[in-house]
Amino acid sequence: MAGRRDMGSWLDGPGGSRTPVDDGADHAGARFGRPAQGAGSVASFGRRVVGLLVDWLLCVLIAQGLLSSVGRPDLMALVVLVTEHVLLVGTLGMTVGHRVAGIRVETLDGRPPGPARALVRALLLVLVVPPLFTDRDNRGLHDRAAGTLVVRAA
Repeated sequence: MAGRRDMGSWLDGPGGSRTPVDDGADHAGARFGRPAQGAGSVASFGRRVVGLLVDWLLCVLIAQGLLSSVGRPDLMALVVLVTEHVLLVGTLGMTVGHRVAGIRVETLDGRPPGPARALVRALLLVLVVPPLFTDRDNRGLHDRAAGTLVVRAA
């Protein structure tokens, strides 16, 4: 009998689950050739939340401390968060929060995402909803749209 894993999901995007390799392994990231544990394995939801919280706190402090005269600190914190993601994720593959949480953002072939993918990912991230809807590889809608994967750095 065919099941959900056989049919894919709307989260799998165009082409369903046929695009990545599916070798029958059942851990997150297996179809992308990622190990089950250790460096390069898909980061857990908890690590991702820790990274985002650290980044958000830093962005709020920057917005309140340095940019409060420019505009509303809450909106400026979002601008700082998007800027941080575009600059740091786009070039290094990780933000300060990602570094603290021991994770990094990569394209599906293991490279840093670059500024364009980082911008797409950051703009969807600030909507809050996309990271909450993940697929079997713990990829939120923002990661799927940008063609990225969050993995453990060590």
